[in-house]
Amino acid sequence: MSTPSGHRDHGPGDQGKPPEPSGVDLARVALRAAKEQARARGAAAQQKKQARRGGLRSGARADGRDPLPLGAAINRLITERGWETPAAVGGVMGRWPQMVGPEVALHCEPQKYDEDARVLTVQCDSTAWATQLRLLAPTLVARLNDDLGQGTVKTIKVLGPGGPARRYGPLRAPGSTGPGDTYG
Repeated sequence: MSTPSGHRDHGPGDQGKPPEPSGVDLARVALRAAKEQARARGAAAQQKKQARRGGLRSGARADGRDPLPLGAAINRLITERGWETPAAVGGVMGRWPQMVGPEVALHCEPQKYDEDARVLTVQCDSTAWATQLRLLAPTLVARLNDDLGQGTVKTIKVLGPGGPARRYGPLRAPGSTGPGDTYG
């Protein structure tokens, strides 16, 4: 069933099924397949040439037997596995101070990115900074999507500071829920 906005409404039978790939994802898959076919055709043509020349020869020029540079091998792995978005978001986490500014970065730190929900979770060191970041969230989402591609980040989930560590010891009542809990 479709909603007026064009999004598919997930019924009770759709739970657990991954969403079907959309335009950009289908284009990536098609591009990946075309590249692999071109690579295979090129390798076959190269083998025919070598067979005419009398087999594989060693020489000064690079050929298919040479090892790939590390950067090229990593880029190829990222492309083959479809990890472009998580890798780009990871790069943003590394450039967080440049994205939000040094003062905000000092008090707010990105924790994780949920690729399925497209949510970036950010932890702040005080409730004041959490409130400030919630106010800046729409601007920050727009800036992240400009850098990563539209729709990469839909929302930013802002977490406040964690509470103090729970202390267990001889002065705690069994089953107590907090520092103000008494025997009753």
